[in-house]
Amino acid sequence: MKSLLFGTRSKIHFIIQDTTMTKINPNEVYTTEQARNFLKVSESTIKRFLKNGIVRANKVGGRYRILGKELLRLVSPVVEKQAVDIYGRIKEKT
Repeated sequence: MKSLLFGTRSKIHFIIQDTTMTKINPNEVYTTEQARNFLKVSESTIKRFLKNGIVRANKVGGRYRILGKELLRLVSPVVEKQAVDIYGRIKEKT
């Protein structure tokens, strides 16, 4: 577990981050940051996955929420092949 300290002049806040996430619950809802930690990808990569429909998500309050079963689907071998194909097509265009 890792703690971060930040604050303003009048308040100091602690954020405790659990960096030991190892199991994805298919029925739980995750933030993009949690999904990035599970998948070990950068912020730009998760944004690209969302934009291109590789990861399906819903927006709640202007932020994406991703179901655990969607993350599990993403790491399956079939989806990995599809993602590689999509990434290859996108790369060819640029």
